[in-house]
Amino acid sequence: LDRQKDEAIQNTFRSVRRHFSEIFKELVPRGKGELIIKTKDDDAMSDDEIDNTDESEKVISLSQYTGVQVKVSFVSTGEGHMMSQLSGGQKALVALALIFSIQRCDPAPFYLFDEIDQALDSSYREAVAALIERQANGKDNSTQFITTTFRPELVQVASRSYGIAHQNKVSTIEQLTREETLSFVAEILNEEEAVGKSLAQSKSKQMEDHKEIDESLSEMEESNDDTDEENNSSGNMSQNEDEFSSKKRLRE
Repeated sequence: LDRQKDEAIQNTFRSVRRHFSEIFKELVPRGKGELIIKTKDDDAMSDDEIDNTDESEKVISLSQYTGVQVKVSFVSTGEGHMMSQLSGGQKALVALALIFSIQRCDPAPFYLFDEIDQALDSSYREAVAALIERQANGKDNSTQFITTTFRPELVQVASRSYGIAHQNKVSTIEQLTREETLSFVAEILNEEEAVGKSLAQSKSKQMEDHKEIDESLSEMEESNDDTDEENNSSGNMSQNEDEFSSKKRLRE
């Protein structure tokens, strides 16, 4: 029974791993992604040694598993990166690839995504939207996706769009046409751009003010240094005059 359980886990992992590599390639055509199952023996091995280990040859008991490692590359050349080395948008893309790979193995009736495209670049948003459209309309393992978004890419592939308003502590929902939804999204993007420009201008103004203050302080320090030099020079002249007067009196 334990052996059957171990084999079932390994077979499931291999299936998810295969789908993860395929889906990551769909999202990042020039990239490469893989899942690596880790055991207690792997903890004492380097990453290169783990990469060279053939997963199909492993016969591992459940008690030996310690976790799953994700290794991805977003370019055709170069080394793969671990999750801790990725940016926020890249981590979001990897997480989506993992969710979709599980969905292909064991699809759920529907998925609810909340602004999954918020941290993604426009090219990745288009790739995610295209993947959702294929998953939703595919002949095999098709499912329903419900997403919230403030970006146009998911709106373009949606079969239906709804707008939600909140006023006087009451939320209302209304079905919108694609054109109405895209217009609403465009207004949101314009507002975000205006806010971004305002913040950039404010930051630039603050930097200019700080620069002027620094320049004023530098001028004040230079002025104080000049004053100190003049005082020192006057002091030396007075001291020389006193010495000259003293010598003159001695001669007399």
